[in-house]
Amino acid sequence: MLLAFQMALESDRVRADMVEAMEFPDLAIKYQVQGVPRSVINETIAVEGAYPEPLFVQEVWKQLR
Repeated sequence: MLLAFQMALESDRVRADMVEAMEFPDLAIKYQVQGVPRSVINETIAVEGAYPEPLFVQEVWKQLR
């Protein structure tokens, strides 16, 4: 999440939100949260667990093109 927030600070094309799955079960169901962290990029790509920073940046960059 920290990386996503850093990216959002650097670019107006990136927005980051963090949601506590236990407090918002409807969102947890919508995004199929089964493990944490779960990062969803543009509603199309989801990555589960501690994703290496270079790969996460690459996935976000692909969505910005």
